[in-house]
Amino acid sequence: MEFVITVARYGLLVLLWIFVFTVVGVIRRDLFAGSQSSRIVAAPRGVGAATAPGRPAKVKRGKAAHQLFVTAGSLAGTRITLGEAPITIGRAEDSTLVITDDYASAKHARLVPRAGQWYLEDLGSTNGTYLDKTKVGAPTPVPLGVPIRIGRTSLELRP
Repeated sequence: MEFVITVARYGLLVLLWIFVFTVVGVIRRDLFAGSQSSRIVAAPRGVGAATAPGRPAKVKRGKAAHQLFVTAGSLAGTRITLGEAPITIGRAEDSTLVITDDYASAKHARLVPRAGQWYLEDLGSTNGTYLDKTKVGAPTPVPLGVPIRIGRTSLELRP
């Protein structure tokens, strides 16, 4: 009987240490994702009607995107002027657009200009990047006004 109690005690001690290491790992990962003070946060946007579900959005020719626009949330109306450099989006401090979103990865997505068109790339994020309602798996052209969704954050390219 005494042997069983001793084994149970050591078992509970091992489970306690596993729990402690798990909590420390989660806190460490959150701390190294970047500080909260300099992040830009956007809330979700309503459902858009740019494309039918499951179909990729069509690219409109003739108008070029000049701004990345936060469409909803506490920073609604925030604009980033687009140039020739790629725009990185994620929780990491070195991202062009730093977002605080539990569903965003540190290096989540990137917008890259190619031949007058912007392409959206998912950078191996855990929860995925969506163009309207379609999950982005490969570099995908982004039409003007079609929502880009990263977790609870929504963005649009505008002229």
